[in-house]
Amino acid sequence: MATSPIPDCFADAPLIATEVARGVTRLFCRHDLFAMCEVPLPNGRRADLMAIGPRGELTIVEIKVSRADLLGDQKWVDYLDYCDRFFWAVPQLLAPLLDHPRFLPGEAGLLVADRYDAAVIREPSTRPLAPPRRKAEILRFARRAARRLSAQIDPTLGDAI
Repeated sequence: MATSPIPDCFADAPLIATEVARGVTRLFCRHDLFAMCEVPLPNGRRADLMAIGPRGELTIVEIKVSRADLLGDQKWVDYLDYCDRFFWAVPQLLAPLLDHPRFLPGEAGLLVADRYDAAVIREPSTRPLAPPRRKAEILRFARRAARRLSAQIDPTLGDAI
């Protein structure tokens, strides 16, 4: 059987990253937001989770599960141009580190998650995307989701996801 071209989200990450993603996804679902993992952005970055809300609002979530990974991350600000809201998602032990000014606590939201659920510790500020950017990003999101679903039927359709 052919291997699936659908990304095995967090396949190279520690199990806890998958658990945090699961908890965030459950929380988002209850709030009518639906997420997709490993979403490439036009600037070459890749969002851990990107979610779309009922009015087309886009949320990006950066998952961090170790102190070293969190403190070493310099790329996350590159995500801000592609979403209306940005969240950090971490296990409980890392949450206090995200109060540091370098993580923009006035702009970035904070989720604490485990495999069962997540809690919003801090709401992010909302920075609405410009209409042309929103249209382009919603279209990219929808087409990527459709391509991933098509690849479940025929794995050869999933190249370049």
